[in-house]
Amino acid sequence: MKKLITTLLLTILAILPVAARTRVYHNANPLPAPARTILKEQFPKQDVNRVKVDSHALRGDQYEVTLSDGTEIEFGSKGEWIEVDCGHRAVPKYFVIPEISDYVSKNYKGQRIIQIERASRSYEVELQNGLELRFDRSGKFLRVED
Repeated sequence: MKKLITTLLLTILAILPVAARTRVYHNANPLPAPARTILKEQFPKQDVNRVKVDSHALRGDQYEVTLSDGTEIEFGSKGEWIEVDCGHRAVPKYFVIPEISDYVSKNYKGQRIIQIERASRSYEVELQNGLELRFDRSGKFLRVED
């Protein structure tokens, strides 16, 4: 019985990577409605250059969007934003909770947030000077990242 379970588990683990697949589109059509809304409202002057859809058996679809100005945005399976990278331009205020924005403006005067990543328990932001800061979900500063 133990061999059967082990064999079954190994078979499943071998099949899962095959079940993952990637597709590329050159418009916003494959994105969930919330993601399309975010793009329309926060980046109204930018066109979608590419949408890379990674399909995973366990996690569902993940979307990587590249806009005409080079901005890259990652969305989860329901259209929720995960990461926004605006290159050298400031991330729109929509993505930055006020507590983080206030902390950065008070402690790093003149620095813009150019990248933000939202995880289950934290935010990580990158400033234009390359400094990376970590905050908890309520916007409380935790530490400077290496």
